[in-house]
Amino acid sequence: MDVAGYSRLMGDDEELTLAQFKAFRKTLVDPKIGEHRGRIVKTTGDGMLVEFASAVDAARCAIEVQSGMAEQNTNVPQDKRIEFRIGIHVGDIIIDDNDIFGDGVNIAARLEGIAEPGGVCISDDAHRQIRGKVDILPFDDIGSQTLRNIAEPMRVWRMQVGGSNASTARPSPSAGPQPALVLPDKPSIAVLPFDNLSVNQNQNYLADGIVEAITAALSRIGSFFVIARNSAFAYKGRPMNARDIGRELGVAYLLEGSVQTAGNRIRIIVQLIETEGGMHVWAARHGGTVEIDRRN
Repeated sequence: MDVAGYSRLMGDDEELTLAQFKAFRKTLVDPKIGEHRGRIVKTTGDGMLVEFASAVDAARCAIEVQSGMAEQNTNVPQDKRIEFRIGIHVGDIIIDDNDIFGDGVNIAARLEGIAEPGGVCISDDAHRQIRGKVDILPFDDIGSQTLRNIAEPMRVWRMQVGGSNASTARPSPSAGPQPALVLPDKPSIAVLPFDNLSVNQNQNYLADGIVEAITAALSRIGSFFVIARNSAFAYKGRPMNARDIGRELGVAYLLEGSVQTAGNRIRIIVQLIETEGGMHVWAARHGGTVEIDRRN
């Protein structure tokens, strides 16, 4: 789960955004997680990773949190609302030092990234577990979706509680779409932080170093407009919709990818995404060996 448009909200009013986020967690989110047997594994500034005993518990919690947020936002202008996006998946995980890793976590994060503000996206595996058991609101089948850094397309189900559906019930006079930054008159791109898919999470420095090298190389091309490393790294650990990032940074393309090591083998996957439509226009995979100095 994370907050949609968090960077924009923080830019508008940092103190108010933080205060509201903490208040919603204290009065709604955390109590609902506890009520449905959830465990907060870790927080990521504007979001959190939660483990549940069952998919039914996770879905009921998500629905109640989003319904509660929709009620809280009824009279709040659209551009001032704190709205969550939630992704749910059932899958194997690796537990290490009270943290969890693995494809189960990665897929949940990707599902959250394609959810609408105020909505919930769940995998087909999770939907099979909750079908006929969670009847508060229906989930719509949105078909097979290609998720970032997930090898095979996945069938996804979506439910909208708050967000655009909720806001149309009682529109606010001051509500309105957030204006997008004007795109430069030359090719524009942001290199997003790469995911570290290695078992050893201490190798984040390797993924970050690759991103820095790519950013520096692109910056040397005079005909390109390249977002600075620090601005792009603000999205680290925060799955977001490509169109949202494109609007916030004012770029036409995003370069994203992943790095995975096993012994002295390394695999790097990169993808180029067009932000207006969210389409993948190019992808490549590179593999090889690395020499690691293990001396203290």
